[in-house]
Amino acid sequence: MSAGREKRALALGALLLSALALGGCSISIADLPLAGTPADAPARPKESGAYLPVNELPPDREEAAMNPAERAKIRSELVAARERQASATAAKDSAAKDSAAK
Repeated sequence: MSAGREKRALALGALLLSALALGGCSISIADLPLAGTPADAPARPKESGAYLPVNELPPDREEAAMNPAERAKIRSELVAARERQASATAAKDSAAKDSAAK
């Protein structure tokens, strides 16, 4: 091995070792003072978003999310909208086929 090749391998090894060592740091780039933030950026919260522990369930709701009558009304509206779209698409496709056949 030539001396230049050994130096290059040593430099590459040092670079890889330093990248691995710095990669383990637990600081994000956004927190570095050199990166900076825009002047109109909102301030960061002191605590990050709180997630529930794995075995803990969220508290029960005080009221039901949606009553059955409201759910049935929305479902019927969605079915009607789907049927209108299907019929409009079918009419558009048949018109396109008719004009292509001429």
